[in-house]
Amino acid sequence: MNLLRDEALELHRNISEFSENQTIQIYAPSLYLSELSKFNGVSIGAQNFYFENFGAFTGEISLGQLESCGINHVLIGHSERRQFFCETDEFLKMKVDAAVSSDFNMIFCCGEPLEIREKNNHVEFVVNQLKDSLFHVSPNAWNQIAIAYEPVWAIGTGLTASTLQAEEMHACIRESVRKAFGVEISRFVPILYGGSCNERNAHELFSCENVDGGLIGGASLKSESFKEIVKALYELS
Repeated sequence: MNLLRDEALELHRNISEFSENQTIQIYAPSLYLSELSKFNGVSIGAQNFYFENFGAFTGEISLGQLESCGINHVLIGHSERRQFFCETDEFLKMKVDAAVSSDFNMIFCCGEPLEIREKNNHVEFVVNQLKDSLFHVSPNAWNQIAIAYEPVWAIGTGLTASTLQAEEMHACIRESVRKAFGVEISRFVPILYGGSCNERNAHELFSCENVDGGLIGGASLKSESFKEIVKALYELS
C-alpha cells in the first residue's frame, strides 16, 4: 500500500529502462493494474485476488477481472496476507487451485515467524506450509509456479538472515519439492528470497546455490536501489 498514481507510473517507467535481460515483475496495488499493464517492459501482477469467479464478495477481485485487465500473475500466501488478513493454509489452497485452473502464474510465499525460528522448528513449519497449500497440485501445474521464502522474523525487525540461513531454507524447500514431485521439477522451479533483500546484500544472497532471485519489498520502491539488485542478479547469471 505504497505510492500514489503518478509515483507508481514514474517508478514503472524507471524500472522498465533497466531490465538487464532478467525477468522482472511488478506486483502493484490493484487500482493501478489496468493502467500499468498497458506499458511494455515488465510484467504486472496482482498482490491479491479472491478464489471465486464472480459473485457478491464486496471489495474482492476475481481472476477473470484481472485477466480482463491484462494481468496473469498473482501473489499467494504473502506473510502480510497471512498475518494481517488471517489467510489460512486451507484458504490459500483454494487460491492456488483457482490460479492453476485459470492458467495464472503465481509466486507462492512461505516462511516462519520468530517464535518458530527460535524453537528451531523452521524447516518443518515451512515444509508444512507447502504441503498444506501447494503440494496437492498436479505435476503439470509447476510451469505456473515460483516459490518465495520469506523469513518473517527478518522483515522489519532489525534482524537479518545470513546467507547460510537463506541457503539452508532454500535447499530444504527444493528438497521437499524433489521428494514430492521429482528431480526435474525441483531443478526447474524458481525459489526466490523475500527477506529484506536490498542493494547491499543482493549479490551475496543471489550467490547462494539455491537462491534464484528475489521477492523485493521496500527496496523496490526506489528505482536506483532496485536497479542495483537487478544488476547483482544479472552479474551472476
